[in-house]
Amino acid sequence: MTLETDIAQIARQEEALRFHGFSEADAWALGSLMRQAAVEQALPFVIDIRIGNRPLFYTALPGSTPENPDWVRRKANTVSRFHKSSYRVGREYQLQGKAFDASRGIDPMDHAMAGGGFPIHLAGTGVVGAVTVSGVPQRQDHEFVVEMLCRFLKQDYRGLALGPEAA
Repeated sequence: MTLETDIAQIARQEEALRFHGFSEADAWALGSLMRQAAVEQALPFVIDIRIGNRPLFYTALPGSTPENPDWVRRKANTVSRFHKSSYRVGREYQLQGKAFDASRGIDPMDHAMAGGGFPIHLAGTGVVGAVTVSGVPQRQDHEFVVEMLCRFLKQDYRGLALGPEAA
């Protein structure tokens, strides 16, 4: 896929994967689903689900490192700032050839344009939080979150999945 097709598909993912409500119980159910799938696949994830700055679900699985929680924090900050998935932000900056740094008013110590952060978007309200993972290459991080949101929201993942990354 090209950057353009990736960006368009991620925008479709963000449009399709919206919630009508999102409670603490929903965060626990989604997080538990994600944790179980990660354990079954032996993925070394940190998984974080939050509304605003309020953490509702967190787990660090075997193989994750002390660096993963900071990646999660930075990806979640990117979702909060741009109201888009952190992977989409990264792809857009890459396409535009823009720096993702202080010259744009962005502190890279507090924001990351790597995949794995996805907005919790309430229909009729907007983005209220983020579902974020860190532990595998960024495209896989992103697609794991999308696949889990599809399962949780009973959407067809095959129609929303990204294709192979362009070389």
